[in-house]
Amino acid sequence: MRAVVQTVSRAAVTVDGEVVGEIGDGLLVLVGVTHTDTPQLAATLARKVHELRILDDERSAADTGAPILVVSQFTLYGDARKGRRPSWTAAAPAELAEPLVTAVVEELRARGATVETGRFRAHMLVESVNVGPRTILLDL
Repeated sequence: MRAVVQTVSRAAVTVDGEVVGEIGDGLLVLVGVTHTDTPQLAATLARKVHELRILDDERSAADTGAPILVVSQFTLYGDARKGRRPSWTAAAPAELAEPLVTAVVEELRARGATVETGRFRAHMLVESVNVGPRTILLDL
């Protein structure tokens, strides 16, 4: 699994003109899944995101109660090393990816995090205002 974690002052996901997920000061997390990922990796990713000391004063969402917006992002497994057209073969198919992204969200909530989400398989407009900017790539 891969995740891009960004500190934001606000972030929102809109689908068909409707805001489906929105947070204030917190973390925007773009999550990508590959073929070999497991529910155990999803739990590990959720723990790392929740405990990542990326917020002000080296604090985490677990420390501060900062909200988290999780958005599925298969393009994190795009490969553009050859030519100009990325290959998506490393990205897991939706049937495998969706339950694992859901597992990340459920594990974050089980840890006490306030979590908003995008909508899987939808054309999403993701808007964010980065703070810092602070952006971390987690690659498990």
